[in-house]
Order: sequence, then C-alpha cells, then structure tokens
Amino acid sequence: MYVDRKLQKESLKPISFWANTSGNDIVINYIKDGNQTLHDEFELLMQGKTLVKEIKPELTYRDMDNINHIYSFLLMTGYLKIYKEIKTNEVYELVIPNKEVYKIYDQSFMDYFNEIKHQYVNEFIQLLNDEEVEKSQSMLNDILDRSISYYDNYESFYHGFLLGLFQDLDVSSNKEAGDGRFDIEILPRRLDGTVIIIECKHSATLDELMSDSQKAAKQIKDKRYLSNPKYQKYRKSVGYGISFFKKQCIITKA
Repeated sequence: MYVDRKLQKESLKPISFWANTSGNDIVINYIKDGNQTLHDEFELLMQGKTLVKEIKPELTYRDMDNINHIYSFLLMTGYLKIYKEIKTNEVYELVIPNKEVYKIYDQSFMDYFNEIKHQYVNEFIQLLNDEEVEKSQSMLNDILDRSISYYDNYESFYHGFLLGLFQDLDVSSNKEAGDGRFDIEILPRRLDGTVIIIECKHSATLDELMSDSQKAAKQIKDKRYLSNPKYQKYRKSVGYGISFFKKQCIITKA
C-alpha cells in the first residue's frame, strides 16, 4: 500500500499502515486487565528487552483470558516476534517486532494512563487542597504503581508525569516565584480555592526518598514560592515536596 501510494506521490512519508488497519483491543485489554507482573513484563518489552516464554502453538478464543496464553496470542497476532529459540519444546525469547508495533504498546499505556488520570485526579487534588498528606501520598503511589513505566527514571520524567496528570487543570511549570522557579503551580478555578505549589525530586535510592521529599518542601519555604502576590486573592496557598524513586513517592507539606 505504501509503495503504491509512493509511486503516485513522491513526497509521501511512511505511516503506520498495519496498526491503523487492525483493532488493537487485544493489547489494550491485557494492559487494563493484567496484573502487576504483566505490566512489569510489558515495560521490559518497551525497553527493548526480551522475555522468555513458553508458547502454545494451538489456541482457541477460550484460551484468551488465560494469563498463561497471553504471549502466545501476542506472538500469533503479530504484536511480538521470536528473537531466539531457547528449547525445542516451544520456549522462546520474545521481543516487540518494530517501531510501528512499539507505538501501539506506547499508545495503549497512554490510553490506560488517561483513564486512570480521569478516575483519580479530582480526588487527588481535593486531598492536596485539604492537606491530607498521607492519603494523597497513598493515592499517588497507587497511580504510579498502576500506570507508568520507570525506565525513564529521572527528575524531568516525574515532572512531566505530574504535568500530564494535571493537564486538564490551570497548571503552570518552571515560572519565577519568590527567589526562584517552582516546578509546578496549580491555580484553583475559584477565588475560594487553594493554590498548590509542587517541587519534585528524583531520589537515587529508596532510602533517600524521605530526606529528598523534605528537601523539596524546604526549598519551597526557603525560596518563598508561596509569597507570590497573585496568590493573596485566593483563600489559601499550600506547597508540597514530592520525591520519587521508581514507582514510589513520598509527599511532604512545606
């Protein structure tokens, strides 16, 4: 199809023909309904790594809901390919076949994240407004655990993750306030609402999560991020330091 169109229009760029002509519900449903082990294995695949799995060559639709047959279906339907045969008894190393199929996995995870975001974000913001630190921390950990990969494990990744979580709100990033630049600012829709300032930190180890969260909260105070004159018209303003390590976080109120 691409070659045929290319002959008609020389400037035509390649597009994802195969992905656009098939329903990708099989991947989407496995991501939605899969357990944490399946999510972790999909994330390894998205890092370009391989998985060793036993493949059942003869399947029926009744087998689709059996987690032990997921990889057989993904292989048979083109969402995975054999990288190497491990044993003669149907055990193989599997990998995502190409960039086109990788985009399907990536988009499926993003769709799943957007569902989770709409499910949780309003309640999460309300917990921050009410200064419910423990509950908001528990909810953010749940969102992290269910939705994202941590192979892009650095501070700007988590910054972007939070911006994506809050994208439907009045959110700003990296603007001047006080004596520095905050990471994230969320303004309420009404004057009787709460301004939220967030400072992000990426921890090098799990043991540093608490201290890094406290450092982020201290930075909000030391840099006087909450002293911005425009916040005075709102009911109150509150700041939070949030530290991340892989799929865990700690929140500290400034």
